[in-house]
Amino acid sequence: MVDVAADMHLPVSACPACAAAPAACAVAQQAARGGLLLSLPAIHCAICISDVERALSHHRGVRSARVNLTLKRVSVVAEPTVTATELITCLAQIGYEAHELDQTVLSLTQTDKAGRDLLMRIGVSGFAMMNIMLLSVAVWSGADHATRDLFHWISAAIALPTVIFAARPFFASALGALRARRLGMDVPISLAIILATGMSFYETTQAGHHAYFDAAVMLTFFLLVGRYLDFRTRAVARSAAQELAALEVARATRLRDDGAEEDIPVADLCPGDRLRLRPGARVPADAVIETGRSEMDRSVLSGETLPVTVGPGDSLCAGEVNLTGPMQLRVTAAGRDSALHRMADLVAHAESARSKYTSLAERAARAYAPIVHLLALSSFAVWLWFSRDMRLSLNVASAVLIITCPCALGLAVPAVVTSASGRLFRRGMLIKSGTALERLAQVDTVVFDKTGTLTLGEPQPVDLPKLDPRALSVAAALAQGSAHPLARAVASGASALGVVPALLENLHEIAGDGIAATYQGQPVRLGRAQWVGCDSVAATATYLRVGQACHVIRCTDQLREGAAEVVSALINQGIHVLLVSGDAPATVQDLAQKLGIAQWHGAARPEDKARVIANATANGAHVLMVGDGLNDTVALSTAYVSISPASALDAARAASDIVLMGASLMPVVQALHVARSARRRIKQNFAIAAGYNMIAVPVALAGLATPLGAALAMSASSISVSLNALRLKSGR
Repeated sequence: MVDVAADMHLPVSACPACAAAPAACAVAQQAARGGLLLSLPAIHCAICISDVERALSHHRGVRSARVNLTLKRVSVVAEPTVTATELITCLAQIGYEAHELDQTVLSLTQTDKAGRDLLMRIGVSGFAMMNIMLLSVAVWSGADHATRDLFHWISAAIALPTVIFAARPFFASALGALRARRLGMDVPISLAIILATGMSFYETTQAGHHAYFDAAVMLTFFLLVGRYLDFRTRAVARSAAQELAALEVARATRLRDDGAEEDIPVADLCPGDRLRLRPGARVPADAVIETGRSEMDRSVLSGETLPVTVGPGDSLCAGEVNLTGPMQLRVTAAGRDSALHRMADLVAHAESARSKYTSLAERAARAYAPIVHLLALSSFAVWLWFSRDMRLSLNVASAVLIITCPCALGLAVPAVVTSASGRLFRRGMLIKSGTALERLAQVDTVVFDKTGTLTLGEPQPVDLPKLDPRALSVAAALAQGSAHPLARAVASGASALGVVPALLENLHEIAGDGIAATYQGQPVRLGRAQWVGCDSVAATATYLRVGQACHVIRCTDQLREGAAEVVSALINQGIHVLLVSGDAPATVQDLAQKLGIAQWHGAARPEDKARVIANATANGAHVLMVGDGLNDTVALSTAYVSISPASALDAARAASDIVLMGASLMPVVQALHVARSARRRIKQNFAIAAGYNMIAVPVALAGLATPLGAALAMSASSISVSLNALRLKSGR
């Protein structure tokens, strides 16, 4: 149906994905052969990543270990003698629960359960906090003796079960760390909660003037909120590799030696098997065509909507869709050796790659635990030495632990991310990754895909009004007889012009060539230039012959709303813009010139797009990839940060950090602005947290802060951080 510049088409003599980057493929295949996947349900921060990777890397026979925090799993490349059981034991020794990953059981249910669990604990602690605060107001207002003691006992009845239930995630994590003889952030957090609760209960039993149940519950509430905000940014993401794997066909029709057909699982296919592929079916394995001609939908690999004509001797890849004619195939590679599976391995490898960018909060967390413990222990020892008062010394130590609690530090990033995400969502962008905004703020290079990204991916005929009425009527009638994208475009365009289709006879479609019929005794054809008998042009076009007359119907793709403005705005900001597409070089060059993009690449395969990004990254660039096709998933995962339109394929959206919900591209520029503002807010929040500690810690060490005062100061710092983050949400 279509004849474009010769290099528009993907080579049909070789599978488009078979030429994937050799080095990346080697890593992926090595991981596939000698790799082990372990689920790590309890990991949640950079310290967890460091602990797991260090422990596994030191294990005998392990070559490498890479943690994917989003998926909560670790990929281990090891000697064949290394078993999952011994790795699980190794991780258990340092306090981490691990399970061998069952690929048939997705972790999505577990993720949803964890989110609901955190929300429930937040609700319980928040409700308890409000009730205890009401009781505390009465005490602060001057309630004394029996009334004060009664309020303290009521507060204890509310706080004790609340703390035991709501703070369980911190207690469990701290206990696991202590069993492994290491310190994590949850150890001092748990100590602060326990000390605040324990001291409050002791004061209550002794009819003391002060109890700090509100501090303990408030501390638990704010810490749970921070953890849930971080959890939500990670829980949205899904693996693009799983989306790619979903394209693999479960069963295939194999031909026996006697010619009979049998339906078998794809897992049973072997190289050399002969298959029957009917129209509408997806190719189950990499194969070569033995007999038959058809048109193939290769958008899974090229991202382009125009079909490719194939025939005997041409190679097909798993995942491609047969559009028109039946064929007989001979399998060349199946299962994990197929091009589709290798692409999935490449994506999984890219997803697991560690980003160079690590948030300031995670870096600060590494030094937090030992410093806090030393401060609290030192304050307790010094005050006990000088005062000989155990209660006073414990109060000071509790105040130090509470006042140095990393609540503000923990909220510094999630609060800003939440505010920025809300602002961008109102502008049509969904943030999927917790660090996407931080990375987006550093972008200096933007790579755009063409079809479906800068353009709508819907061909529009431009030459129809130039045709004479007779030819236009014939074209409309022929186009109605095919489901080819260009034929549909011609039929739609003719209908919009009010054309009445001609009456044709013997209408039939020839797979890979076009549509033929008879009109008033003359043969008429619509399709490929060579088959129709016309001279081809270097553009996307279909060709019409009516008798001896030949007509060219060129088709163009409409620009997406805001495409020109976005490119212009990015260039004016000094950002380097590239256009990389699987379309014909002539077509890509034409669009690049129209948009003012100086650097472009045409006829790019999936690995070519990833290679362009890798080369730019190697030269120090921070690349934003904007793409929509399954062929873009490797590039999207390789890029420093990535964006996909909502109209993109599921796998592309899954691989991206940000999803563009609307039709316009203008939010891309707005996202860069918001990301830079978010980075400033994050730094300001860290300054607030640091300034708070510089003032509050000496006050606590001097014994001038009670645990309740420490909790109020800690809450004030958290509120300050949150209010600063809300300035971003309002656009200030």
